[in-house]
Amino acid sequence: MLRDPSTKYRPFPPIALPDRQWPNAVITAAPRWLSTDLRDGNQALIDPMDAEKKTRLFDLLVKVGLKEIEVGFPSAGATEFDFISGLVKHDRIPDDVVVQVLTQSRRDLIETSFASLDGAKAAIVHLYNAVSPAWRKIVFGMSRYEVKAIAVAGAKVLRDEAAKRPDTAWQFEYSPETFSTAELDFSVEVCEAVMEVLQPTPERPIIFNLPATVECATPNVYADQIEWFGRHIRNRDSVVISLHTHNDRGTGVAAAELGMMAGADRVEGCLLGNGERTGNCDLVTVALNMYTQGVDPGLDLSDIDAVVNTITYCTNLPVHPRTPYAGDLVFTAFSGSHQDAIKKGFAAQGQRNDGYWEVPYLPIDPADLGRSYEAVIRVNSQSGKGGVAWVIEQDKGLKLPKRLQADFSRHVQALADETSRELGAADIWGRFEETYLPRTDDRFVLRDYEESGGAGQRLFVGRVAVDGEERSISGRGNGLISGVIAALGESTGPSLDVVDYSEHAIGHGADAQAAAYVECRTQDGRTVFGVGIDADIATASVRAVLSAANRAG
Repeated sequence: MLRDPSTKYRPFPPIALPDRQWPNAVITAAPRWLSTDLRDGNQALIDPMDAEKKTRLFDLLVKVGLKEIEVGFPSAGATEFDFISGLVKHDRIPDDVVVQVLTQSRRDLIETSFASLDGAKAAIVHLYNAVSPAWRKIVFGMSRYEVKAIAVAGAKVLRDEAAKRPDTAWQFEYSPETFSTAELDFSVEVCEAVMEVLQPTPERPIIFNLPATVECATPNVYADQIEWFGRHIRNRDSVVISLHTHNDRGTGVAAAELGMMAGADRVEGCLLGNGERTGNCDLVTVALNMYTQGVDPGLDLSDIDAVVNTITYCTNLPVHPRTPYAGDLVFTAFSGSHQDAIKKGFAAQGQRNDGYWEVPYLPIDPADLGRSYEAVIRVNSQSGKGGVAWVIEQDKGLKLPKRLQADFSRHVQALADETSRELGAADIWGRFEETYLPRTDDRFVLRDYEESGGAGQRLFVGRVAVDGEERSISGRGNGLISGVIAALGESTGPSLDVVDYSEHAIGHGADAQAAAYVECRTQDGRTVFGVGIDADIATASVRAVLSAANRAG
């Protein structure tokens, strides 16, 4: 890399728009969406989709709710042409969906494009040619006049071919390709020349797609370009401004959002952002960004995993686990502080009565996208007590007291260090059972017990295996737990003082069990915890005390 890159690269010049309005705008409604997965997305693949995959992807796009779908480049070859014409002939296009095809501004290619749509109820033909200085000089060797003439000639063919097929409701789209690196006045000049030919009206507007064919500047510059164009194009009420951003600088989504704020009406892109080079605008991200701001995007992404699975099957491309909203790990926290905040957020969410979502680190409720809460918190060596407690609660329904959470997390941390891997729910539960729940080799093992007496004077009589030898032990106390502790003390058991006790039901109905937790202090000042689980809450309490006694040694 150069120490002084300015000797090789020129900064993109800012747009002279001192009274720009878009920074104060707010996105309050969904744009018109166009999926270009089957065209721009397909041409970006190492192995382009076959007819079966294209059909499966088309069905997904319809199911998600996209009403405008660019289905291909019919003049590219027989596979493209046959797929597009097959959609029409086999009546695969729903009445509320309009398909779109792309063509360069050449008579033979335009004619082929119209032929692929013969019999369609409605369709959009998308014409383009590059207009920027680099393409004019380097690629075509043409003047401004010659480049504009290409666009005008193509528009005339559009007009004439549509007139031959009056039974189809035709719409026209024109792209001054490489708009983002072209002179704004020339882009307007070319677009207005196309308008002269096609004569759009407010009832039948023309779509002007203003692509960031190569993302060349920060998103605010693109927004300035869009606002400038919208101000200067004539008959704005007969024009639909469409955005087609790319991700060369990593800000394709941001550019689309700022472009909408700048007055655009339509957004083109691909689900999950597939596209040549670094990808197209990710429609899923833009739509769900709106959703998290309380704006209905008009797309149904309630089964995000089905979207991901279909996209990966059809494109043979992986979806990065950190992809916004759709990645496997985007709703997952490993960090202890993150886990603690999320766990507290879910607890607080259950107490809200206004319906609003407010959980730290989770800008959207995973359930809205068909994701479960089980994967929100996962445990490895970076995790803390909150994450461990979350997994136990989600997997087994146990709501561990806070100090017990800290005690158990040390055991889980040791296991994570030993294994050097992520711990699953089964790993964590296995360590919990091993640490707190009854084992046959425990020093104290409950066989049976009885209790009697009134309030303040309870008698506990139990059959307990002590060091493998079954004994009858008894003790009195002001409650069941103190009676158990007294009985243990008289049977060479540890001397325990109860510091804290809690209990709760696990599940609902007749099959519900009870969990009891006890925190005790030993005679030598140590803190030990015990856990008991049983269908009967009293028995769970007895088991919890024996669990603590076993840990006291």
